[in-house]
Amino acid sequence: MKSALCVVVCLLGTVSLGAETTEPKFIANTLLIQAEGSYEADPDLATMTFQVFSQEKELSKAYTAAAQSMSRIADLAQKNGLKKEDVVTGVLTVSPFYEGDRKKRARSYSVQGEIKLRIHDFSKIGPILEGTVEDQVSDFRLLTYSLFDEEAAKRQAVAQAMRRAMGRADAALEQKGQKVGGLRYMNVDVQQLGGVANLEFDRLEQFSTLNQASAGKALPPPPPPPTTTPEKITVTAVVQCAFQIQ
Repeated sequence: MKSALCVVVCLLGTVSLGAETTEPKFIANTLLIQAEGSYEADPDLATMTFQVFSQEKELSKAYTAAAQSMSRIADLAQKNGLKKEDVVTGVLTVSPFYEGDRKKRARSYSVQGEIKLRIHDFSKIGPILEGTVEDQVSDFRLLTYSLFDEEAAKRQAVAQAMRRAMGRADAALEQKGQKVGGLRYMNVDVQQLGGVANLEFDRLEQFSTLNQASAGKALPPPPPPPTTTPEKITVTAVVQCAFQIQ
């Protein structure tokens, strides 16, 4: 992004310091600077998402099968050294299937839900995936790489943007023998994380697998563990600063 640099020397008004607007108003002798900063780092957190699914004629059997599947994934995570707070278990939802008139008794019931594993040691991804795909009522859905402390990365990006803004302000005013005064206005915009790697299995194939399981058909062999290396993650920040000219 190109930086914007301008000197306002003859406008009258007031300076807005509130967060309710991004349109700055300046008094005379005000310097407006826009600068961009970034912070790049290797991801240190992986999130694996699994879908749990079961369908039976009896609701109790369908619910029990789905709950046991979710429990097996949680147990496998614990065996691989994951802490309890890194296992996020969602609710199980029940859907009845009717044949013809809805006033009649449901023909069968399906129960599904999600469970997420937050993994700090990436070497655990392969063993966990291999252990869970063998369960016929759970499917691996998504693997996401991210930063554990995103806020710290955002602060680093904002700090670099601010240093660049102050450096450009000094350079601009130095040519005329002037100096940078106090900060009268600042707006900060932190961009979304870039470079986050998402690995997702084909959903049509996934639903086909679930249908085969519910119909009692033989399931295809589980897919191989993902081997994609996560990219670096980049956080960018843009600051708009209004400095007083001394």
